[in-house]
Amino acid sequence: MALVDKNSTRPIFVGAGANLPHPSYASPRETLQAALLELDRRQTRVLRYSPWYSTAPVPASSQPWYVNVVAEVETALAADQLLELLHDIEELFGRVRSVANAPRLIDLDLLDFRGETAPGGLGRAVLPHPRMALRAFVLRPLADLAPEWRHPVSGTTIRELLAALPADQAAHRL
Repeated sequence: MALVDKNSTRPIFVGAGANLPHPSYASPRETLQAALLELDRRQTRVLRYSPWYSTAPVPASSQPWYVNVVAEVETALAADQLLELLHDIEELFGRVRSVANAPRLIDLDLLDFRGETAPGGLGRAVLPHPRMALRAFVLRPLADLAPEWRHPVSGTTIRELLAALPADQAAHRL
């Protein structure tokens, strides 16, 4: 009998956000929908995604609000390969990395890969995403998608993480 990886049935979550209109896709939501379709074409299957959210920039600033969504995906790719694929799709959609927290056409993040933990490094995924537990734009859509989710490192429930968020991190369902 073959051994089964205890994490193989655990989900993979990808976060997506944008707050600038794209020259080809128009609104941030349309851009993110196109990016999810592109992800679905490339060795990854989008199983389902959360409701769409309008979220305040973090840290608070005068830049436009974001549109965010979290998708559950399945893939035979390893975490580092999936992260590379997400970066390839960002590049295809015109993402230019500049200063931290800058407005953007698209942002794709590997949030949780089957509950695995990894310290990251050059070209390697940090798992779970290092700031996901501190961001309403991740936790609110993730809570809709996976209300029983627990942080892979701390074991903290998503409800507890949401309750601990600062009040200035507004997130409203679209």
